[in-house]
Amino acid sequence: MYLADYHLHSTCSPDGTLTMAEVARTALERGLQEICITDHLDTVYWETFEPRTTFDWTESLRQLEEARSLYGDRLTIRHGAELGEAIISFDRAETLLKNAPPLDFIIGSVHTAGEEFQYLDLYYIGKRDMDYYDAIMRDYLTQTRKLIAWGKFHVLGHFTLPLRYIYQHTGLHLSFAPYMDEVEEILRMLIDRGIGLELNTNRGDFPLPEEAILRRYRELGGELITLGSDAHTAEHIGIAVESNQALLRRCGWEYFTTYEQGKPIFRPLP
Repeated sequence: MYLADYHLHSTCSPDGTLTMAEVARTALERGLQEICITDHLDTVYWETFEPRTTFDWTESLRQLEEARSLYGDRLTIRHGAELGEAIISFDRAETLLKNAPPLDFIIGSVHTAGEEFQYLDLYYIGKRDMDYYDAIMRDYLTQTRKLIAWGKFHVLGHFTLPLRYIYQHTGLHLSFAPYMDEVEEILRMLIDRGIGLELNTNRGDFPLPEEAILRRYRELGGELITLGSDAHTAEHIGIAVESNQALLRRCGWEYFTTYEQGKPIFRPLP
């Protein structure tokens, strides 16, 4: 069994709590063979939403070298990024990517609602009525289509993210089932553009996206799929990766994907 976690944050992310070396050590302890560090590379600064076009790659590369020197003989450690809020400014997103060192892997993520909602961070959805949640989810699908149409990343991250925060704030288990026509359009866009889909283990909670969407992606011919915990703390590193490999098997996959220098590598599922 080959275990890889392709969505991990270090202290090079504003919300990370571990250095890359600490992430790598914990991954080894959990039995992983490969990880990819995907720190937040956002077009805005959090909270203030001021424009952002720089990232501390010097510190990122220093931590990467430290992690590889300590654990690289026992663990494959890839260098990636989670590109967030590209939809706010594709120009700034392209500047961030242009100034980055060669990366193995880039996640494209939607963390905010659109202009109609003043680019609300989805984390702050809060307790609202069902009409509001419906509007947020429809808007999220719109922003996701815009991101994929731009398309300068390898995999769409934590698709259906609003479900995470609605559940956290309310305990409601909602679904994107009412929006499957729009979801299918997004899946077809991914396939047509050669962009993969992330199966986000959601830090051990319900997977993002849900099983029905994973099945439909495979039925449509989806090939590229990564697994990532979205861990920001030690407790979540590698969490539920093994059980979600089993989920992929049930949905029709015989493999999952890792990346090297932007190229997919297909890893057999057990």
